[in-house]
Amino acid sequence: MAGYEVNVGADLLPGLLGGQDGLAKLVETVLNQVLQAQVSEALCAQPHERSEDRAGYRNGTRTRTLYTRVGPVTLRVPQTREGGFSTEIFARYQRSEQAFVLALMEMVVKGVSTRKVSAITEELCGASFSKSTVSALCAGLQPRVDAFNERRLTGEFPFVLVDALFINSRDGERVVMRAALVASGIDAVGNRQILGVRMGDTESYATWEETFRWLKDRGLKGVQYVISDDHGGLVKALTKHFQNATWQRCQVHLMRNVLGRCSTRVRAEVAAAVKLIFNATDRAEAERRLAEFVERFAKTAAKSVACLQEGFEDAMAVMALPDKYRKRLRSTNMQERLNEEIRRRERVIRIFPNDASALRLIGALLAEQNDVWQERRYFDMSEFHEWKAEQDKKILSRAPTLSRHLKSDL
Repeated sequence: MAGYEVNVGADLLPGLLGGQDGLAKLVETVLNQVLQAQVSEALCAQPHERSEDRAGYRNGTRTRTLYTRVGPVTLRVPQTREGGFSTEIFARYQRSEQAFVLALMEMVVKGVSTRKVSAITEELCGASFSKSTVSALCAGLQPRVDAFNERRLTGEFPFVLVDALFINSRDGERVVMRAALVASGIDAVGNRQILGVRMGDTESYATWEETFRWLKDRGLKGVQYVISDDHGGLVKALTKHFQNATWQRCQVHLMRNVLGRCSTRVRAEVAAAVKLIFNATDRAEAERRLAEFVERFAKTAAKSVACLQEGFEDAMAVMALPDKYRKRLRSTNMQERLNEEIRRRERVIRIFPNDASALRLIGALLAEQNDVWQERRYFDMSEFHEWKAEQDKKILSRAPTLSRHLKSDL
């Protein structure tokens, strides 16, 4: 990334203490200097500089207003005679920020917001708006969100994590609960990707089945492990679409289920004992600690014992993988963190004006997070590929046997 030298006049500094206008002016000054530096870089020459390396000539500027959290800033975008100059500043203006503002604006326009929300929107946008303004902004942002959410999925995704979160949306005069079904994956190289999000009336077999079909139609393949909580409809949909994948039941969700079935008097002891099971170094140790757990709490927490015994096999499926992959793949924590980012914005809006607005905001947030994920590889997959090759050899060398793989009964 190029570095730019930015100078801030002393006359701007007192304004920083006088409110948001001063900060907006500072941002405006800095961005305009960056624009000038970028056009100089593109033309390989400073203004009025004579150079054999010059790649073109300036042709004035055009103004453009950028709405930010600190208010509107007016940018003087340089133009060149050849018209080939473009800047990353507008492209980097976050889709999620635009979607957030749009959702609030739509609430005001449709008359379903409070004075407080209207004030927040006015502060964020820094200008008044109308229905036509909202429509124009939606028209510009929606294709970018759709392009991300409907993109072709290339390559294989050995690990897929899925989870749902619920939001409130208006349907005519009613406020209804909608499920946002979010899927992420780790590809064969070891990079994380957000595969997409779908809106559903609820979290059911039908909605998950439709979501998995949609992901496969877009190219999802090579799935070895699917990590999720124990939702009956979700697991049933998995058995239909990923027959050869192993289901890993989220250990965090199982822990919550176990603790919810015991009294507060023994809850701390139960939690500590379950952690010992989940943190076992191998399958044999986990089974030994499970037996100790059953014997210890058979009378004082019988329902918790039954819950853990029922979920043990699926929660420990990750033990078959090499040790370095187990910690991150034994739960849906990666998905939970995505949900938290969505919740930060959703809590401000509270009730989306419609499903399209909800999908636009969530899709924009996920697109931004997906860009962040590409900056660093999540896993070194070399050991996994070696392990997978060994597993394939074993399968070929013996007759097919039943395993903990998902088997379709549909």
